[in-house]
Amino acid sequence: MTRPLMTSSDQFSASSVNKTELPNRLRLSFANFTHHPCEGFSVAPPLVDPKRTGPRPCDVCYVPVDQAFALMPLQPSPSPVLKNLSYVFEDNITANFSNQGSVFGGHPSLEQRNKSFDIRESMTVHCGFVRGKKPGQGSGFDINDDDLLEMEKCRELVVASAIFGNYDMIQHPRNASEFSKANACFYMFVDEETEAYVKNSSSLYRNNKVGLWRLVVVRNLPYEDPRRTGKIPKLLLHRLFPNVRFSVWIDAKLKLVVDPYLLLERFLWRKNATFAISRHYKRFDVFEEAEANKAAGKYDNASIDYQIEFYRNEGLTYYAPAKLPITSDVPEGCVIIREHIPITNLFTCLWFNEVDRFTSRDQISFSTVRDKIRARVGWMPEMFLDCERRNFVIQGYHRELLEQMIASGWKPPPMASEPSRKLRLGSRKAPPSKKSSMKRKRVKKSSSRRRLPKPITGMTDSTT
Repeated sequence: MTRPLMTSSDQFSASSVNKTELPNRLRLSFANFTHHPCEGFSVAPPLVDPKRTGPRPCDVCYVPVDQAFALMPLQPSPSPVLKNLSYVFEDNITANFSNQGSVFGGHPSLEQRNKSFDIRESMTVHCGFVRGKKPGQGSGFDINDDDLLEMEKCRELVVASAIFGNYDMIQHPRNASEFSKANACFYMFVDEETEAYVKNSSSLYRNNKVGLWRLVVVRNLPYEDPRRTGKIPKLLLHRLFPNVRFSVWIDAKLKLVVDPYLLLERFLWRKNATFAISRHYKRFDVFEEAEANKAAGKYDNASIDYQIEFYRNEGLTYYAPAKLPITSDVPEGCVIIREHIPITNLFTCLWFNEVDRFTSRDQISFSTVRDKIRARVGWMPEMFLDCERRNFVIQGYHRELLEQMIASGWKPPPMASEPSRKLRLGSRKAPPSKKSSMKRKRVKKSSSRRRLPKPITGMTDSTT
């Protein structure tokens, strides 16, 4: 069941849509509509540029915002097997390191962990926030009551991100329609250190808002590691926004450049999916991902080795085409698009429990949780191409790295002209590559990374 489709020739026609107009416009029917505007569209390989050999965006077919809204399902998607999901509450819990994990996560035992994958119609599982009156109140990851009240008012769609430890610069969404500005919620979770920096450095800061983002200051953080703390809003948005139907998570280093309702239509509703995440642009195998994390110093090697060996003993195997229709075991987890229904909520709860128990590298634990759930109920997340993800976000640098680069004389590349970023019915084109001059006898290949200044002594790349 979907809302009747509305037609439009202007990708930004929804800028004139408002809450009073929509009920009348929704009386339109499919009478003059015979096929989806993107029917027959296929993803073409990214444009080849000999000067830039790294991962590139590819074309993605979007519909106008008003059509995307019209295609929103009127009823929640069915949740296979699981219908009622509740969460463990233990207000008097104390630290129990024999069970691993944290007080915030409830220190679930190995037996409790394994039982949580035995999916039934009604379940109670660990999912963070085990203490306090409710998530954000005396639970760790504490939030002001006024902010919690506003979060509970968010009903349809939330776009969320987070910065802890003043690790990133705030990236402002672009090309959001007036309809999305009026109907979607945009929340940025920060700690006190980040809030102080934003207040002193951003001219856009007004009454806890920076541009579209409403800043929510989080206190009593449950982890010392900002990257692990960031996994709380990333994976547990359904606990922070109990009344929301859909969510789009964007890592703070990314700038969203496509209206969020278009993402819901393209990656969820068009495919009858309830959870969408892009696969890694290069790696498909968890064992390879673990070695890459160790080589890059993302986490201490012993902890990564312990986690991988644990999963190997549970049956984790190398990725192979025999796993199809599974296309990858490794996500590029910086964007998550999902509907909040019991099975997707369970998936992110159990995924968070792995992050709480083992390393904070969620790419390593993703496939284990997915495969255990799929084996029992046949559900699994939709994984789309990384080049499609790069179509709707622009990746920036972490704040400290960016400041060091600028101090060394590096200048940011000029932004693509606005027309090249605008959405047209049918696709959002990647910026065209420049043709090589015919006078040149050969083209010098560059590395897949952006051209950066000479490295600064002592500078490390500690990405999330």
